[in-house]
Amino acid sequence: MRVARFVAQGDPTYGVVELAEDQGPHPETIAVVSGDPLAGPVHYTGERLALDDVRLVAPVIPRSKIVGIGRNYADHARELGNEPPASPLVFLKPNTAVVGPDEPIVHPAETTDLHYEGELAVVIGRICRRVPVERAGDVIFGYTVANDVTCRDLQKTDGQWTRAKGFDSFCPLGPWIATHIDLEEAGRLDLLTSLNDEPVQAANTSLMVHPIAELVSWVTSFTTLLPGDVILTGTPAGVGRMVPGDRVSVTISGIGTLSNPVVAEDL
Repeated sequence: MRVARFVAQGDPTYGVVELAEDQGPHPETIAVVSGDPLAGPVHYTGERLALDDVRLVAPVIPRSKIVGIGRNYADHARELGNEPPASPLVFLKPNTAVVGPDEPIVHPAETTDLHYEGELAVVIGRICRRVPVERAGDVIFGYTVANDVTCRDLQKTDGQWTRAKGFDSFCPLGPWIATHIDLEEAGRLDLLTSLNDEPVQAANTSLMVHPIAELVSWVTSFTTLLPGDVILTGTPAGVGRMVPGDRVSVTISGIGTLSNPVVAEDL
């Protein structure tokens, strides 16, 4: 199932996306549901809309936090002159950084080296603390696509990463949450990032230094995760600069494509 948030008229609404590839009776539509799937039971309202007639927004706004994992692909760690960490390297992004599909990534005036980082994102489905590795799948609601936008120059000068990764618009998520992917499958998905339709990152999630179950267990060893919280699982090699006028797209097999334009900050 693909759970999306969308706007047709009025406030954002949840729905289940039905694609032609699913060979269902309603291809390329979104079936409207009542309520928030991350908060409790929902019900189909019976209304269906053409997917082209709605505007998708971020499929989740984390209730408390976005937990990022740094240097979780060995080739990416080394391309920036680092070794992969023995334990997961954790940072936080504010939920105000979240934007949805086709919403702009704003290039701040403070940076001259803004980078894309295509990633698989884990969406948490229940309150959890100290989750054993073997129970990690029990607390995952689904998976979506992310872009962990980073001011590489500020990351270097600040020494810690909050400002470099925390600007508004620095966490595009979407296009929807794939709940039909299990933990094993999530560990072997293809990831492709393109800049202006030119491939720049290509990898498989099987190349993570610390796999998804270990990340969930590690993060919950020190903090409680709430339904809707997001774990960004790290980016592969091939990161690079993007500037206003660019468009960056991240595709993950089995989920979909998240695409966002880059615009200059309007001061």
